[in-house]
Amino acid sequence: MREAEVKSLQDLVEITPNLSSHFYNDTIAPHFRARTSLTSAFIPAEFTNWRDEQRAWRETAILFDQSHHMPELFLKGKDALRLLERVGINSFKNFVPGKAKQLVVCTPDGYIIGDCILYCLGEDNFELVSGMAVLNWVQYQAEVGRYDVSIERDDPTPFNPKGARINYRFQLDGPLAGRIFSELVEGEAPKIPFFNTARVRIAGHEVLVLRHGMAGHHGVELSGPYEELAAVRSAIVAHGAQYGLVQGGTRSYFSTIFESGWMAYPVPAIYTGEALRGFREWLPANGWEAQIQLGGSFYSDRMEDYYVTPWDLGYDRIMKFDHDFIGREALEEMSHQPHRTKVTLVWNQDDVVNVLASQFGDGPRYKALELPVSFYGFPQFDEVRNGAGRLVGLSCHCGYSNNYGVMLSLAMVDASSAEIGSEVVLTWGEPSGGSRKPHVERHEQVRIRATIAPVPYAASVRELKSATIGVAARA
Repeated sequence: MREAEVKSLQDLVEITPNLSSHFYNDTIAPHFRARTSLTSAFIPAEFTNWRDEQRAWRETAILFDQSHHMPELFLKGKDALRLLERVGINSFKNFVPGKAKQLVVCTPDGYIIGDCILYCLGEDNFELVSGMAVLNWVQYQAEVGRYDVSIERDDPTPFNPKGARINYRFQLDGPLAGRIFSELVEGEAPKIPFFNTARVRIAGHEVLVLRHGMAGHHGVELSGPYEELAAVRSAIVAHGAQYGLVQGGTRSYFSTIFESGWMAYPVPAIYTGEALRGFREWLPANGWEAQIQLGGSFYSDRMEDYYVTPWDLGYDRIMKFDHDFIGREALEEMSHQPHRTKVTLVWNQDDVVNVLASQFGDGPRYKALELPVSFYGFPQFDEVRNGAGRLVGLSCHCGYSNNYGVMLSLAMVDASSAEIGSEVVLTWGEPSGGSRKPHVERHEQVRIRATIAPVPYAASVRELKSATIGVAARA
């Protein structure tokens, strides 16, 4: 097959001798984390400095602009809910206007395709935010399943043919975020339960509010028509100044996950298996799924070794077998098997200093640690071994928290090796001096001790999520 004939992801799979090697060495990740030039025209890397911006979500308040990097899909029609029930492993009981949820979708074999935020805007009216692979899967199922739905896509700003988004989106968070929000709202501010929505007016404009905290406080996600972005943002920034509100740049924004524990953008488990051929033929050869960029000390020639399950990402708590969904049978069988579980790894300070020190003098040079976001694959996979040297898991998103003064990573570890407080060893850096990825310098591997800690690492986030789960259980 000639290069000009490679039009679908399936075509790419068929002409690529080793897909793992291709994604490990030769792709340019589609996300803003790896291609910062895509965002610089819209959001600076830092408004002040990332250390103070991190501190703001623990001490005062921070405003993140999410208007440019997340894709969205609007789904309407009498079959919209039936379609979502078919693809989602979540329960949809009592999912009515004013509610939102984290939608998780799987392949027929029970492996994760991705997750996104799902809003119920009205009867038969839904909005899906972020998670490109999920949005693609939903649209594909809508088309091949002949559901009576309409779909409107809104791509990230740099790829958007209209040059502007449908909606702006902000995240207001931190211990003083609730006070700022309540004072900004015209009239009495509504009390909004976690992952519920309400409509309010700010600076004369109607704003959709999702009660959703990234930092373990009474945070809110705010959205509205894109042309009203500047007016609403100006009102928030001006009023929040008296409370120490700062705006957050992309460097601090992409570091929120280390404390909050969200495993963003896993490898979509779609590259193998005859059951998914139709989806691969539907996907373009230059789309999101064709541009993932594997990185880290773990490497396998089998793409299946990069696939993850709901248990790996902590989504087993929201998986409900109360409806028929794609992957249900496989997941029911998996439920009786041993699983990995999501944990936080706290890196040994002396070992981290050793890596930093290796950048000076004659060497050896270990893989440099960029701060605050240190992972350099999208996604990242670093080997995690126990004291006996056995591979017990994989470390993924990693970086630095100025709030705690530690290097952290989110990891998937065998449940039998995931005791809080136990020590493991991760391998930092890639084999054979590093891959061909242009942003990966020549380096040597090094072992870093780490202690297993809870996820989320931030106590306030754990308390918030525990309270939320308790409420859901009583509903």
